[in-house]
Amino acid sequence: MAWIYLAVAGVLEVGWAVSLNYTDGFSRIIPTVLTGVFLLGSMFFMGLAVRDLPLGTAYAIWVGIGAVGTAALGIVLFDESRDFWRIFFLGLIVVALVGLKLTTK
Repeated sequence: MAWIYLAVAGVLEVGWAVSLNYTDGFSRIIPTVLTGVFLLGSMFFMGLAVRDLPLGTAYAIWVGIGAVGTAALGIVLFDESRDFWRIFFLGLIVVALVGLKLTTK
């Protein structure tokens, strides 16, 4: 279950990061509330995951899911750069996340 909790935490990490962009400096109430809910949910599930996973591994994967997911949604939602090197290095993060998963007991 720890890996599922960690995946949920990572997805919620993406949720709060993307919704933060819609808050307009926390001046828009619904995106601000969503940001807070996603943030608290992400922390909650991360807390559940680290009961059974090494903290360093869990944190790296949590942040990695957040970074890659947020960058991907930035490309889709906000027309951010699709530059080859950006995609390449995001792919390297994914490779690192898979490596961490495969080498963690």
